[in-house]
Amino acid sequence: MPEAILEPDLPIVDPHHHLWDRRSYATPEVDEHPFMTAIEPAKRYLLDELMADTGSGHNVVATVFVECGAFYKADGPVDMRVVGETEFVNGVAAMSASGMYGDFRACAGIVSRADLLLGDAVKPVLEAHIKAGGGRFRGIRNSASFEADKEVLGPLNRVEAGLYLRDDFRAGFKHLAPLGLSFDAWLLEPQLPDVIDLARAFPDTTIVLDHVGTPLGRASYQGKLQERFPIWKANILELAKSPNVVVKLGGLAMAFCNFPSFLAQPRAPSTQLAQEWSPYIETCIEAFGAERCMFESNFPVDMGSCDYATLWNAFKHIAKGASAAEKTALFSGTAKRVYRLEV
Repeated sequence: MPEAILEPDLPIVDPHHHLWDRRSYATPEVDEHPFMTAIEPAKRYLLDELMADTGSGHNVVATVFVECGAFYKADGPVDMRVVGETEFVNGVAAMSASGMYGDFRACAGIVSRADLLLGDAVKPVLEAHIKAGGGRFRGIRNSASFEADKEVLGPLNRVEAGLYLRDDFRAGFKHLAPLGLSFDAWLLEPQLPDVIDLARAFPDTTIVLDHVGTPLGRASYQGKLQERFPIWKANILELAKSPNVVVKLGGLAMAFCNFPSFLAQPRAPSTQLAQEWSPYIETCIEAFGAERCMFESNFPVDMGSCDYATLWNAFKHIAKGASAAEKTALFSGTAKRVYRLEV
């Protein structure tokens, strides 16, 4: 049975979700990985599916879209094809902003992709995103996620080690702050020193750490979450010393973390999710402060462990001892400020 919604009136800005239609390029090799098994029910996740989730009981007032390789242009200059994703998402945002679907504002902020390895040549791509975003484009994400054990990431093995440390990457990265753009960083727990170095090198650029730095618990990391927790915590405390960094609290339902709740049958209740995730989330809140933390859904990816309503119940269990001001920051305020949302 669906859980009763906790604190149903608390406004939520979901700062991290995707939209896609994967049906046309799924392959048996890709679909065999646990990451893909988890999101099998969501080969299509567009406005209708998003609204079904955001409308499942919690007071979600707006969202931020984060890149996932959806709807790139089919032709034109290769480096510019990524702008198709911003065009697509801005169209979805415009549909939502019409008011035809109520007061909810989908994709009020847009985070897309541009290849920062282009160096100075990335600036026209960024400017094209800004133009295509209709006033909603806020930043980019380049994933640096790498693990020598290829079983950890499976189909998401896309980059080599040390992306954020490369000179050519940083030659592109330097263009973000002058254009008023933020950077979403996704990498894995053993790589956290890379984003620490990046944040110190670019103190004027807002960096958003996705998914609390993605703790690992599968493949060669099976059973090592507890063993590696002190390493993760030390890096989080170090990263928090850079005031330009904020952190998204979520992504812990993914295959890479491999908590007992992942793909569990019957589905884990929100109380179990809160128990599993709270050491990571509470550490981040203590290190960064509520004003530099924001809960995220990471949907539809996180459906491997729970549905949308249960996920936000879990976050509300974790935040039950927070003050009213802290809850506002965690559930909406930080996201509004970082992504400059007027909702």
